Amino acid sequence: MAKAIGRVGHEDELSIVDHLEELRGRLIICLAALAVAFAVCFWQSHTLLHIVNRPLTKQTQHQVQSGEGPLGQTAIAQQAVIKVASETSEIARELSSPASGLPAALRAQLAAQIPRLHKDVAKVPRTPQGNKPVTLGIGEPFTTTITVSFYFALLIALPVILFELYGFVLPAMTPSEQRSARPLLWAVPLLFIVGVLFGYFIVLPAAVRFLQNFNSSEFNVLVQAAPYYTFAATTLLAMGLAFEVPVVVLGATRVGLVSARTLRKGRPYALLVCVFIAALLPSDAITMILEALPMYVLYEASILVASIGERRRARAQAAELPGASPAALP
Repeated sequence: MAKAIGRVGHEDELSIVDHLEELRGRLIICLAALAVAFAVCFWQSHTLLHIVNRPLTKQTQHQVQSGEGPLGQTAIAQQAVIKVASETSEIARELSSPASGLPAALRAQLAAQIPRLHKDVAKVPRTPQGNKPVTLGIGEPFTTTITVSFYFALLIALPVILFELYGFVLPAMTPSEQRSARPLLWAVPLLFIVGVLFGYFIVLPAAVRFLQNFNSSEFNVLVQAAPYYTFAATTLLAMGLAFEVPVVVLGATRVGLVSARTLRKGRPYALLVCVFIAALLPSDAITMILEALPMYVLYEASILVASIGERRRARAQAAELPGASPAALP
């Protein structure tokens, strides 16, 4: 009979059917968590779309203020219409006064036109519409909303999925390996969320600014919804995975693939890899430095933690040796 989920020990022997039963139960939990998260995200889809659109909206507003692109030209035309209408209303007010010397009938006609002119001017938008992604197909707003909701649902359900994955592979580890893997379990979702936040507040705005302004004078820049959301999700996912470098490094050191000494010798190569990854993300030179710096700092932090772990393991092994005295331990 299969063991209950989460209660399989290292010493228990399970058949293939038992492993499949446990795997099925954990997959059901993962799918249930993803379904609940998706329902909540779809319910709050307006808020999520507003969050994802914010970098694009801010960049579009900068273009509007500087008169660039179709929206910028539209804003200039709107301001010109409002200015001309205001000046025309002032002229009509002056001419409708008795001091103008015009006939009373003509002054009455001018005075009657002033409220209408104000009413028409009030209908002119003060800011141009269109600072949101563009949809082309009749069903694209619905499918795009579903896609964005799924992206956020996967992010929210990720801790549950990782916990179930850890619970499935946990019985294959010895008790000492389980103690070593437990801190990594908590570090994976935490670092991923930090990487996603860093990507949203630093990388994505810089990427949108760089790409939307690149040769913008040669194009009428209109951002389509589906490619934009795919690009945003890819950028955030890349930064989330990039921030998992310490977990990968620590995992490699704990299983004996590399040592802290090897990691120290590899610092120049690690720096080049960080710069290369930052260069792959579209941005300017300053933003590329801001992207590469946290990844290299995480690499240095992983070296420090790996060194501490190696010293602790060395002390523990020395303490187990017969005749070892505490004073002789490093």
